[in-house]
Amino acid sequence: MSDRITHECGVAMVRLLKPLSHFQEKYGTPLWGFTKLLLLMEKQHNRGQDGAGVACVKLGMPPGEAFMFRERSIKTNPLDKIFRTLLGQYNDHVASGVIHPEFPETVKRNFDFGGELLLGHLRYGTSGGYNLSSCHPFFRRSPWPTRNLALCGNFNLTNTAELNEALTAMGQHPIYATDTQAILEKIGFFLDEEHEDLFRQLRAEGIPGPEIARRISDNLDPARVLTRAAQKWDGGYTLCGMIGNGDAFVARDPSGIRPCFWFQNDEVIAFASERAPLMTVFDLSAPEVKEVTPAHVVVIKAAGTVSEVPFTAPLSRTSCSFERIYFSRGNDLDIYRERQALGGRLADQVITAINHDWTNSVFSFIPNTAEVAYYGLMSELRTRRRDEVKAAILEASAKGKLTEAVLDELILRNWPRGEKVVSKDIKLRTFIGQETMRNQLASHVYDITYGSVKPGDNLVCVDDSIVRGTTLRKSILRILTRLDPRKIVIVSTAPQIRYPDCYGIDMSELGKFIAFEAAVELLKERGQAALLEEVYRLCRQEVAKGGGINHVRAIYEPFTPEELSAKIVERVRPKGIEWQGEIEVIFQKIENLHAAVPAHSGDWYFTGKYPTPGGYRVVNQAYVNYYEKNEGRSY
Repeated sequence: MSDRITHECGVAMVRLLKPLSHFQEKYGTPLWGFTKLLLLMEKQHNRGQDGAGVACVKLGMPPGEAFMFRERSIKTNPLDKIFRTLLGQYNDHVASGVIHPEFPETVKRNFDFGGELLLGHLRYGTSGGYNLSSCHPFFRRSPWPTRNLALCGNFNLTNTAELNEALTAMGQHPIYATDTQAILEKIGFFLDEEHEDLFRQLRAEGIPGPEIARRISDNLDPARVLTRAAQKWDGGYTLCGMIGNGDAFVARDPSGIRPCFWFQNDEVIAFASERAPLMTVFDLSAPEVKEVTPAHVVVIKAAGTVSEVPFTAPLSRTSCSFERIYFSRGNDLDIYRERQALGGRLADQVITAINHDWTNSVFSFIPNTAEVAYYGLMSELRTRRRDEVKAAILEASAKGKLTEAVLDELILRNWPRGEKVVSKDIKLRTFIGQETMRNQLASHVYDITYGSVKPGDNLVCVDDSIVRGTTLRKSILRILTRLDPRKIVIVSTAPQIRYPDCYGIDMSELGKFIAFEAAVELLKERGQAALLEEVYRLCRQEVAKGGGINHVRAIYEPFTPEELSAKIVERVRPKGIEWQGEIEVIFQKIENLHAAVPAHSGDWYFTGKYPTPGGYRVVNQAYVNYYEKNEGRSY
């Protein structure tokens, strides 16, 4: 993606079902589970570079010894920093003789992460800033193991303020305004209640103190806690939690917006935000990896029993299509095929854009996530061209005009030509964290392959999506014009992004969307600016009454997608360049998106049709903020 949007944190959980001695004997290391957590997180590093955190619970620790640990970092390459630090501690203990790896009990006693239950999180900052206190996992501590809670997730809630108000009404004093803290305290409140109910019941039965703790641990029901805590949650989420007694849970939102996968064998249970990391790290086939069912929670008790049960009422499944377009890694077989299909579905529009001029057209992509879609487009273009060549050969043959020169013209000089035109400096892109610095350096992230395009060619470049158009205007189009093509065609595998997302993607300010800017400009040019004030009035009313109508859709209704695309071209065309060629921007059609990605129907950022009530409040509030010139998130 040329425009960076931060979103989609990554989660990982590893629960060992055998003691550390089993892994030492079988695999030669008591840190087998710890290593698997590292690999799961590394395979998902695409999901978060603003921070990372890990946590561990050790099962069966005697009184007086610590059982729950956490390590976090917001430094550059935070995952690397965390594991270097922890492995450095481990190696120091080995060198000093405190730990003897051949005796795993010394690992468990002396290494903080020598435990059976491990949790990891990769963070993209969407709320709470970029400081360490906003980095997952969050902790809630208590002398009672069953009241300790570590929580992380891939989520955004639309009603954090309402949740904090509910906490205040209970008598709490919430310190942080983030949705993570609100969820942590909400779950923690009902975890305390579950604990207290069991404690009073067991004490009334005359059960002795040490036995009470064991019974509470055995009878604690994380699913019941989640059911009570989640009654007013509105948003998209995958939540992973560990309780100090060794219980764990992973819950998924009722619309299946956020992804989560898991598998189990006789040694381990593991979870991740994406399927492919589990397959790679644990050497699995695709059928061995399951999705966490929407509206369900997978509960792992300290004893090792596993259950998947509903904790909230399910909604119509609207899994995020952006996961398939961009955010998840493309090495998952299904995602790979879907991205190929997204590229292939653009063939008709591309052929029209180049006016069937195969001889003088070059096809490329904007690295790196658009590469698979580019292959899909090229495959479909070659299929179309084969059909044309076949028909032409048959016609020439029937007329007795099939010669070597004709074949050369049809096949050799008229075939879709692909080139690696654009390259990207990965290290520079990773280095650029905050948006201000990124904008200053944007023109240096991408470069071109000089000589890959002849002056006068059509140059078609596939991008996976276009959000703000900033990088197109400041970098990509500017450098592509140096090749002096006759025409530049930018092809987006995603439709026009018109509406805010409030379930994970950090793009809630309407005024930053290039499609919205284009629509507003067209309204003003055509004397329809009064509609902007009318929509503002309707949005204010809708927010006040908590209604479920998206009034912002009226901004786009007067225009066809092609009209908006033409205006987008005007806005992204670089200023101050001598090149006078044509630019065209093509967006995926909504119907083609759903045909290519049939199982992930979440498309609210394209269509404005939100899966939860909070989405409609957010889109109307986003417009109010835009009209009143208030910056910041609308939820």
